[in-house]
Amino acid sequence: MSAPNGIPCRKAFTETLLALALTDRSLIALTSDARGSVTLDEFAKRLPDQFVEVGIAEQNAVGIAAGLSTTGRNVFVCGPACFLSARSLEQIKIDVVYSKTNVKIIGVSGGLSYGALGFSHHSLHDVAVMRTFTDMTVILPCDERQSRAMTLALAAMEGPAYVRMGRNAVPDVYEVDDVPFVIGQANLLQAGTDATIIAAGEMVRPALDAAKRLASEEISVRVLDMHTINPLDRKAVLEAAKETGHIVTVEEHSIHGGLGGAIAELLCQEYPVPMRILGVPDMPVPAGNSKDVFHYFGLDAGGISAAVRSLLRS
Repeated sequence: MSAPNGIPCRKAFTETLLALALTDRSLIALTSDARGSVTLDEFAKRLPDQFVEVGIAEQNAVGIAAGLSTTGRNVFVCGPACFLSARSLEQIKIDVVYSKTNVKIIGVSGGLSYGALGFSHHSLHDVAVMRTFTDMTVILPCDERQSRAMTLALAAMEGPAYVRMGRNAVPDVYEVDDVPFVIGQANLLQAGTDATIIAAGEMVRPALDAAKRLASEEISVRVLDMHTINPLDRKAVLEAAKETGHIVTVEEHSIHGGLGGAIAELLCQEYPVPMRILGVPDMPVPAGNSKDVFHYFGLDAGGISAAVRSLLRS
């Protein structure tokens, strides 16, 4: 397993955003008293005319972002995922989705990143909500390099998007800078014939590690990085179901309505196969650092490989 590179996805995002904004005056970054959390300090220092601070007012932040986008600005509104996806939901629904504004909502420290702060700071519902909105692109990058490629793609696209990324440095998934990234198109990380693990965000690395463990047991597992949950790569999912016969999904999200829900909805209607959805079950989440909580819920290489073995035995 690769060692953490020391750069969280949020840092890779803001570094790339700054590089773009230095040559594109239409690009605006907006935050709700979260420039430190998002790592926007350097952006604010170097481009004060392209930076908007609204204070602790996430609903206002989304409304202002939508307004700015109607003047031709390319707006990225950034803050903790738990607050943007809950407090601002009405504004996202009306000012961004219904109004068809060109706003990218960047939720940092998502999932269980704020583990020790407990329920109020977890964002385990956000994918389920955002993917129900018409034309809302939903992306979960898995590492530094993919975050950079994603930022370039988002800056070039027109329309609403929701991005969720974690807080800490994560191990590399991609080891070269030229990362393939097409919105709505999954990346095949490992071929396999016995089962497929489909993961998103920070669960991609442990999914890949689980597949490598299983390979030592002569269990051949395909691994898909489903970085875009909406629009879902239906072709990749259906091919995996038809060619491997077993699907395990892994996500840092509630087991209800997220990546697993999206894939189950597709497969149950078009090509049912045995499936497991790994995520946070419908129970209180213990407070603790995210690594410990992942282990508690089996969201690590050991837990994922055990789930694949169990599915193949069933």
